[in-house]
Amino acid sequence: HYTTDIRSREENKEIIKSLYRLSVDIKKIRRLKEWVLFQDVAYVKNLANILQEMGADETTIASILERWPEAILRSPAEINSQRALWQLVCQNEKQLIKLIEQFPESFFTTEYHENQKANILFFQELGLKNNIITRFLTSAPSIFYNPVEKNKDTIKTLQRSYLSLGGSDANMKIWILKLLSQNPFILLNTSTAVQENLEFLQKNDFTNHEVLQLLSKLKGFIFQLTPTTMQKSMLFSKNVFKCSDQELKQLVLKCPALLYYSVAILEERFEGLLKEGISIEQIKETPVVLELTTQIVQYRIKKLSALGYNIKSGTLETLNGTKKDFEVSYGKIQSKKERPMFNPVAPVNIED
Repeated sequence: HYTTDIRSREENKEIIKSLYRLSVDIKKIRRLKEWVLFQDVAYVKNLANILQEMGADETTIASILERWPEAILRSPAEINSQRALWQLVCQNEKQLIKLIEQFPESFFTTEYHENQKANILFFQELGLKNNIITRFLTSAPSIFYNPVEKNKDTIKTLQRSYLSLGGSDANMKIWILKLLSQNPFILLNTSTAVQENLEFLQKNDFTNHEVLQLLSKLKGFIFQLTPTTMQKSMLFSKNVFKCSDQELKQLVLKCPALLYYSVAILEERFEGLLKEGISIEQIKETPVVLELTTQIVQYRIKKLSALGYNIKSGTLETLNGTKKDFEVSYGKIQSKKERPMFNPVAPVNIED
């Protein structure tokens, strides 16, 4: 419907001229957001002036407009309001321009201005540092679109849950701030969902201390799950490992991914490991290996095999960890292999 409407009209020549003067690649806009060029009203010059005032050069302005052409449809009043709002958490305008260039969509989404403002002030009161709030504004902008009351409600539920699980008043603030900075998207959940997930874990015989441990390990991702998905994943793992409920609980505590990943992902990862000749018993001893994608596992096994390391008889610990962790393990095995054997009986040449 929209496309037909556009085809029957002409591009706004004034918009084209103004963008051309700013060295903007019009072809790029036609390809990405052609509809912007058909609008009757746009604020190209005003926007360019405001960005210049903030310290943006011509290249930066062109880059912003090519990445997010809708920006030219925002009125000067809307842009100045956003500018004042983001200045509450940015160190200076230089940092602000950098953020606008990298994340124009977040900055120019002005429809939720009042909610954004209320949430920024709430996060500051909560004790979140400004650099964390700017990270949220750019990487998780949707949490600012919620009415502040909804975010406050979710935080209260988390605080209540933490205390009911045996957490202390003294540590609660640190716990909440850490959880939020690791995964701000927990705020997109309802208080009911948070409650249901915690109850599910308690019904599955995880002690309060263990539930807190899981929350820290899962970095709040647990709140994006549902009791149904967790139940399916746990049942699948129990069948694969052929273990008791108690054993499964211990495996989940070692590797929360067993709770977090869907059955499809777990199935693919188990299959990938078994194809490499790794046994279920080995996986059971080191379940954390399931956190790695099949591609990463294959790559690491290949590298280790080239050194003569047999993963089938060795420990899976060498496969684990981040890229950096693996490089350290790999380096140790490599240097062990390259080190010459010392023969105490061999004659020593002593030169005069």
